[in-house]
Amino acid sequence: QVYLVQSGGGLVQAGGSLRLSCAASGRTNSITGMGWFRQAPGKEREFIASINWDDFSTSYRDSVKGRFTITRDVAWSSVYLQMNSLKPEDTAIYYCALRSSRIPEYDYWGQGTQVTVSS
Repeated sequence: QVYLVQSGGGLVQAGGSLRLSCAASGRTNSITGMGWFRQAPGKEREFIASINWDDFSTSYRDSVKGRFTITRDVAWSSVYLQMNSLKPEDTAIYYCALRSSRIPEYDYWGQGTQVTVSS
């Protein structure tokens, strides 16, 4: 079993920055990748960014390319999302997610953290 604990988030003005963190614990040797998703009120949860555990390759949603950066900490089995040039439309609950060797899908999720960007 793997457990995810998120931290970060908060309120920031448009153009500002925030950094989200997600720490994995438990059977961390089973991790194959981690990613970030977000969900705004009344909308479906959407993919933001991901990083593979074996080759460090990354993927980003088009709307955040050039503004958001996903990184990982090998020693602590953690993933981070650096968010710069934030826009009001980035306002959402952000979720950390994890892929394990059990299945190729994201099967573990963090508790979520609120990001609010004011105009």
